[in-house]
Amino acid sequence: MTAVSRRDFLAASGTGLVIAFFIPGRAEALMAGPPKKAKPLPPPNAFLRIGTDDTVTVLLAHSEMGQGIWTTLPLLVAEELGCDWSKIRAEHAPAAPVYAHTGFGMQMTGGSTSTWSEYERYRTVGAMARELLVRAAAEEWKTDAAKLRVENGFVIGGKRRASFGQLAARASTLPAPTKVSLKPPEKWTLIGKPTRRLDTPEKITGRALFGIDIQFPGLRTALVSRSPVFGGTLRSFDATDARKVPGVEQVVQVPSGVAVIATNAWSARLGRAALKTDWDLGAFAGTDTEKMRADDAALSRTDGAVAVSKGDVEASLGKAAKRIEADYEVPYLAHAPMEPLNCTVKVDGERCELWTGTQFQSMDQRVVAGVLGLKPEQVAIHTTFLGGGFGRRATPTSDFTREAAEVAKAAKVPVKVMWTRDDDIRGGYYRPAYHHRIEAALDAKGHPVAWKHTLVGQSILAGTPFEAMMVKNGIDNTSVEGIVDSPYLTGLAARKVTLHSPRRPIPVLWWRSVGNSHTAFALESMLDELAHAAGKDPLAFRLAMLKGSPRHAKVLQTAAEKAGWGRPPPSGRARGLALHESFGSIVAQVAEVSVEPESDIRVHRVTCAVDCGQPINPLGIEAQIQSGVAFGLGAALHSQLTFRDGRVEQSNFHDYQVLRLDEMPVVDVHILKSHARMGGIGEPGTPPIAPAVGNAVFALTGKRLRRLPFELAWS
Repeated sequence: MTAVSRRDFLAASGTGLVIAFFIPGRAEALMAGPPKKAKPLPPPNAFLRIGTDDTVTVLLAHSEMGQGIWTTLPLLVAEELGCDWSKIRAEHAPAAPVYAHTGFGMQMTGGSTSTWSEYERYRTVGAMARELLVRAAAEEWKTDAAKLRVENGFVIGGKRRASFGQLAARASTLPAPTKVSLKPPEKWTLIGKPTRRLDTPEKITGRALFGIDIQFPGLRTALVSRSPVFGGTLRSFDATDARKVPGVEQVVQVPSGVAVIATNAWSARLGRAALKTDWDLGAFAGTDTEKMRADDAALSRTDGAVAVSKGDVEASLGKAAKRIEADYEVPYLAHAPMEPLNCTVKVDGERCELWTGTQFQSMDQRVVAGVLGLKPEQVAIHTTFLGGGFGRRATPTSDFTREAAEVAKAAKVPVKVMWTRDDDIRGGYYRPAYHHRIEAALDAKGHPVAWKHTLVGQSILAGTPFEAMMVKNGIDNTSVEGIVDSPYLTGLAARKVTLHSPRRPIPVLWWRSVGNSHTAFALESMLDELAHAAGKDPLAFRLAMLKGSPRHAKVLQTAAEKAGWGRPPPSGRARGLALHESFGSIVAQVAEVSVEPESDIRVHRVTCAVDCGQPINPLGIEAQIQSGVAFGLGAALHSQLTFRDGRVEQSNFHDYQVLRLDEMPVVDVHILKSHARMGGIGEPGTPPIAPAVGNAVFALTGKRLRRLPFELAWS
């Protein structure tokens, strides 16, 4: 055990001796994955430890990157286990098949799936452990287990009581139950109750360990010089001056560029700056943003691959009482997590240890093993806290972990490969730019009768291992999600959605809310245009289109009522609204805005309503919706990546702007009671905010904003 992993273990284990539940069987069998049966019960020893000091440590199959699963997953276990919540601890699980996502078959975090996908498994683990503890007490007291109960970390029978820690050793020798009963909702004491986050104290005090914090004796730091243009290749390099920098020990070539390895990060940075490189920049070097925008606009005037086709759209558009046409654009966006990418790799013979904040443990394990000529089980991944992810730490190519393994292999020393902020902004794997061309029609009564929609933008899945499975007939569903399944459009007699997916060397990736981040903007903006063209109230217009979707209508109406829709806003302000469903959750937002003298848009208040099915932790839901608003508002007001001569023009937060603290509006969140299937919550708060703000600006100024980030000069 290395110094780092031992420290982590001791910190998580509390003061007492830890005794895990180990069901009879070899540990190797556990690492090989669950038995191949239909929905086998999870092995509790993989997910839960109980110490003699009564601490209950829950191992998380997913990564904590700010979304709150460090609290929600233990809460699911604790609800069924009946432990003392103050004794709960959490830690990231190792990379192993037993922790594979219940829906995707690989260990990963993304798609706003962590809580709902683990809702049954983690509760089952708690129920199994509870039964083992009760049986252990029954054996010790020589009584019927049915006569015992569990309460706040104790098994109680009459006047006798034993803590979980006192019973853990005996419980670990008992065979696992093959069937358990879960508590009905009316008996819940934790699920659905506001609960403070478990990781907050660690993050406030600085004890929380992120990937960038990793240090141990002999560790070196590396920075990599990469091509300034995507698709470029290295011709040659001269490391003479780089090697003269104090602290620089090695300069090695790797597939992604040239790595400078030093005793510390600053020396590595100075060494890289002194490095001379000669690149063949390739064909993309002559491309800039305006050319790509023009190409996409031209493509949008032609039909692409058909995602949806119903009725005769052209005939319906031709005979309509009123026809509205509009183009909407969104730029390339970086994820810009607060902690830039980093990965530490230590190779020791036929074993490799890797420390990083990753969203794709299974993929990284396989890729790193391939680089080093090892088997996946020979690569141990220590998942740290992630200082933000938003999808960037879940790449199908495992780009930053692969690169770190390649550097460690070439340098033959333990190495932490770090990305600077500039590396991160210019390093690719962006949210793609998209152009939307929409033609819609109203009848004489102002009712929508036709919708023709063409999208142009890079496919996230093209060229990845997921393409064969997830791209059908030229349609990448992540490009058109939120449009093809919109409850606003499914009732129209005539609609057609087509897609162009131009190939470019710019690496693209899912970004918080994925395709919904741009489809919601185009859809809700056009709906608002239609409402005004019909001379109708935007809320009433939308509700009429949602007659067949009462759940959506209720969410929209709740947000509007809570925001005071229909009543005058404060002087100099206006309101706009938007509704969008993504990841199984429905979110409506009403933005209250003003425009300052310098034409700056100021968002004062955002009122949100959300139906995410059964709430687990209302405080967590509120925080994620507020976070989604902040993330999406930064993109709506500021963020964009532009290219000149193939190079990304932005480099840091001075020119790739995100939302500033003084720009954050008041965000009110109203969680609807719902019996619907549980949805996600980490991403659905982002899509509605841009159209809600744009619609509010129109209500205030009469100017339509159809391009992100918003600039009144573009209207």
